[in-house]
Amino acid sequence: MGCHGTAASLSMKTYNVSFTIRPFKNRNGVISRRVSGWILGERVRRNFKSREDAIIGRNTLMLKQAHANSSLRVVSTFLTDAQLREAEAAFLKLKDAPRTLSFYINYGFENYREPKACMPVANAIPLYEAERAKDAAQSLISQCQLKNIGFELATFKKHFPLCTLAELTTEKLLEYIKRDGGALKTQNNRRGVLKTFFKFACAQGWLVADPLAGTTRHRIDHKRGSAPALCATQAAELMAHVETVHGGALAPFFALCLFAGIRPNGEISKLSAVDVRLENNAITIEPWVSKVNMRRLVTIQPNLAAWLRAYPLKDYPIIPPKMKNVAGKLMDIRKKFGLAHDVLRHSFISMHVAKFRSMGDTALQAGNSESARRNFRHL
Repeated sequence: MGCHGTAASLSMKTYNVSFTIRPFKNRNGVISRRVSGWILGERVRRNFKSREDAIIGRNTLMLKQAHANSSLRVVSTFLTDAQLREAEAAFLKLKDAPRTLSFYINYGFENYREPKACMPVANAIPLYEAERAKDAAQSLISQCQLKNIGFELATFKKHFPLCTLAELTTEKLLEYIKRDGGALKTQNNRRGVLKTFFKFACAQGWLVADPLAGTTRHRIDHKRGSAPALCATQAAELMAHVETVHGGALAPFFALCLFAGIRPNGEISKLSAVDVRLENNAITIEPWVSKVNMRRLVTIQPNLAAWLRAYPLKDYPIIPPKMKNVAGKLMDIRKKFGLAHDVLRHSFISMHVAKFRSMGDTALQAGNSESARRNFRHL
């Protein structure tokens, strides 16, 4: 066990002037080394046989002087100087804390877990996407959601090609989320994808904590009465064009979104043809199809019935299985007519309210809450 003390680390130069070492001739003629000085006003003089012993004696007296003039203590300890400094720093941090150092150390041992490995972002993303693909196979998420997740994470990987998960700080991630001046809704969507990705990483032991845990979604105030919608002429022009491209294969998709209010992202890809009952003039949206996980019935209006008779779902599937790049072809039509994300659904809601004058019935058929119905204007 070594002898270390906080006072021992004080600069010896501070106290050299207090104690001197000088030759001293004893009565018997032997020359000694005398250490002399003052401690709290009391003169101290001690003789030593050699200069080396005198230096040790002087240092001991200097420690006693430091002890007397300050709150420092001389103790025996097995800690090294570096460990002593760290212990002192820890106690200073906890000076006003309500618990002891031992409490916080035990808490750290019980709750902190070292990451299993420094997992690179590029390696973690494919493993996460594989899990999300399993969710899509079980209809827990839609294929459209899966594609959106893949697109966002592909961009994320390009942005941090060589980073490990542990290197992703909150500041770096917020800068990424706000990149290119993205709208607040876009930023919320990016944050949502990353939050679920980091939750998965934490569960795998690749991260100790979610680096976005302290962040919040942007609050977006929706403007009442401003939901975009197509007028009757625009709807007719759109459907006339859909009939002329790809052999009309996409006509059921647009007809169901425009004339039944089926959500184009999510619901339409999960809707089964057997749930579209033309003979009963009704479409059943099951909970696993609905965005809000609630069953609803949509009445098939005459215009939709005419389209479904012209393009029966047994011959024209809602999502053509043999068509390549369906998403790209849908996007081409959207761009041609300047269709926003939910404009087809908004048009159905607005037209339904305008014709039947019932916000409540429209909200039920569209699967909206009572508050959401106020977002749509009468045409």
